[in-house]
Amino acid sequence: QVQLVESGGGLVQFGGSLRLSCAASGSIVSIGDMGWYRQAPGKQREWVARITSGGSTNYAHSMKGRFTISRDNAKNTVYLQMNSLKPEDTAVYYCNAFPAKLRFWGQGTQVTVSS
Repeated sequence: QVQLVESGGGLVQFGGSLRLSCAASGSIVSIGDMGWYRQAPGKQREWVARITSGGSTNYAHSMKGRFTISRDNAKNTVYLQMNSLKPEDTAVYYCNAFPAKLRFWGQGTQVTVSS
């Protein structure tokens, strides 16, 4: 069973950047399309970005132009580069398959953006 472990979160100021990583214990090629999701305090989990097996990407509207998702199949790792961060980006960020599958939810990584 492949497990996904997120890392790279932290505290950053308004306008700053962070790069999140999602390391898989097995092949992400076997999973297929991958996605990043987030859950802010008191809110439902929402989709952030998607990358297909072939490398095509899609973003939620509010992240477009600021976030970049990428994958390294050789390293079984998915990344999320986040620039121009805003306080409303504060959330726990998770990676998962796209669409998400229950068995892949991990602990996530906390991102906090101060104003």
